[in-house]
Amino acid sequence: MRTFSCRCGNPLFFENTHCLACQADVGWCPGCRHIVALEPLPDGGYRCTHSGCQIALMKCHNYALENVCNRTVVINQGYADTLCDCCRYNAVIPDLSIEGNRERWAALEAAKRRLFHTLDLLALPHGTVGDAIDVPLSFSFMADALPDQGLWRSTANQEKVYTGHASGHITINVKEADTVERERLRVDMNESHRTLIGHFRHEIGHYYWDLLVKERDEGACRQVFGHHDQPTYADALEQYYQQGAPGDWPTRFISAYAAMHPWEDFAESFAFYLDMVAVLDTAMHMGLYRTEYDGTLDSMLQAFHQVGMAVNELNRDMGLLDLAPGAVAPAVRDKLAYVHRLVRHAGTHQETR
Repeated sequence: MRTFSCRCGNPLFFENTHCLACQADVGWCPGCRHIVALEPLPDGGYRCTHSGCQIALMKCHNYALENVCNRTVVINQGYADTLCDCCRYNAVIPDLSIEGNRERWAALEAAKRRLFHTLDLLALPHGTVGDAIDVPLSFSFMADALPDQGLWRSTANQEKVYTGHASGHITINVKEADTVERERLRVDMNESHRTLIGHFRHEIGHYYWDLLVKERDEGACRQVFGHHDQPTYADALEQYYQQGAPGDWPTRFISAYAAMHPWEDFAESFAFYLDMVAVLDTAMHMGLYRTEYDGTLDSMLQAFHQVGMAVNELNRDMGLLDLAPGAVAPAVRDKLAYVHRLVRHAGTHQETR
């Protein structure tokens, strides 16, 4: 992720909605793909102030009225879509009558926008119902409990909401946007990280298995990750929660949860690949690494290791969690190599079709 610049010269960041220096409204322009100052137009709407763009824009409905977005849509012949290129994927939003849910929704949307930024950086295909996409993508942000004085209490006769993916539909339990609750779950489940963006990257991994692997490349995927029907997912899930991950999981998997089932192994590996892409994109724009990245997986791993070790030490100076693992096991590297090939092929196909 890069930083941007307001027309007044003040730096702008990916989540900004206004400039702290000149107080101008700012937002993401889909024309020039920058965070820009928005100049009000006499007849309504805004003009992008980025040099060379200057297109007419409207704020996304969820920016203008809900204050959970910072993206705009292009005005074309007097018409503009209601929702931006990220918000249009929403099927269900949190219940806004519950105190705190607007802030949780805003946090979910911020993570989702970063997810889409990385997917678009890789030119990975995605679309909603009505788009030319084999597996339409959508999101639901729902809850099975209510916050009560800092805790979460179950609601009577309400079905439990599981964060997960099914046939292109990704559901995130909104309590994951509660920092205290998410940290409690991270500790309870013995996870090195548990973040909103991590949930999105993991679940989108399941989406891309459906879109790019299922009935297309399953044989090659099985050779790397194992057969997803042996054992069944239900049997593997029960065994994992009864026995946990095998003791040697660090030599074969990117995480303990990846050891549960080949589908989870793929999703965890895919999420880690997106982690690397996002971190290296930011590090490149910030001038934080020296290794020449030539587009190969090994050069990516080398650059990520260099950045990761530096940030790990900075985090330790502040008593924070490590950003990156100290090393990637050879078996994990082979899985990342499969994901790398899959992503590169899908991105090239998307760019040329």
